Amino acid sequence: MENKSHALLAGIFTLVLLAAAIAAGLWLNRDRTQWVPYQIATRLSIPGLNAQAAVRYRGLEVGKVDDIRFDPDTPGQLLVSIRVRPDTPITRSTYATLGYQGVTGIAYVELDDDGSQPTLLPSSEQQMARIAMRPSLFDQLQNRGLAILQQTEQVTQRINSLLQPEHQKAILGAFDNISKAAAEVAAIPRQLQPTLEKMPALTAEAQKTLGSINRLSREAGTLADSLRGMSDKLQAPNGAIDRMSDAADQVGAVANTLQHQTLPLANDARTTIRALNRTLDKLNDRPQSLLFGSPQNAPGPGEPGFSAPQ
Repeated sequence: MENKSHALLAGIFTLVLLAAAIAAGLWLNRDRTQWVPYQIATRLSIPGLNAQAAVRYRGLEVGKVDDIRFDPDTPGQLLVSIRVRPDTPITRSTYATLGYQGVTGIAYVELDDDGSQPTLLPSSEQQMARIAMRPSLFDQLQNRGLAILQQTEQVTQRINSLLQPEHQKAILGAFDNISKAAAEVAAIPRQLQPTLEKMPALTAEAQKTLGSINRLSREAGTLADSLRGMSDKLQAPNGAIDRMSDAADQVGAVANTLQHQTLPLANDARTTIRALNRTLDKLNDRPQSLLFGSPQNAPGPGEPGFSAPQ
């Protein structure tokens, strides 16, 4: 009986000690962090995201997902409740995206900030702030994939329209024209071969012509230098131009002298010659006038001795 009492006491002591150890471990390991609650509102699909999923801020784990539920006020919208550490810099420009861990398909919430509104966003249990969710890389690939599929379908339809019989004839005709054009282009080198064979001779002639042009240019330069020197000599002081100017001045002075002195004498000589010519004409007409003198002219009307003809 006494042995049973000792065994019962030992069992009770063991259970009390175990309970105390568990309580001490729980008390020592309890979470003293003051988590800050936020809500993420989104109309996007969130496959693979569950409660207790990680919340990361630019790759650093800062919290957990508490709950996922539908928004009772906005049909079609999801509300994801998260809790993050109080030192997490959640601002008014912070946004959330959905990330995936490797190939497992387990989703997590990725927080990021574009810096457009750096003011901190306060939140509490009574007034929980909301963070917008943007399309993730998977969503963007899905949307882009749909757009690419639509474009591929349009390209396929256009290709099918090109493969219709009437279009096939046009394409075959175009290929025939291209073949003819290629044949004509291939014939061009054969036609150009004679001209290409003459090119060396033409090049030599062109070089000779260039040499002649160079010599002519040098001679023209020499001639220009000579003309320039001649012009400088002609225009130099006491040069040919100055001497010609002095000679012209002297000729002008001689002409003035002739005009004022010689011309009057020439006029007198001309008058005398005319008088002499008139005297010779009279002698030729009446030689007797040398002996008897010049006959008197008959009196005119109003003069003494004038008589009117009968």
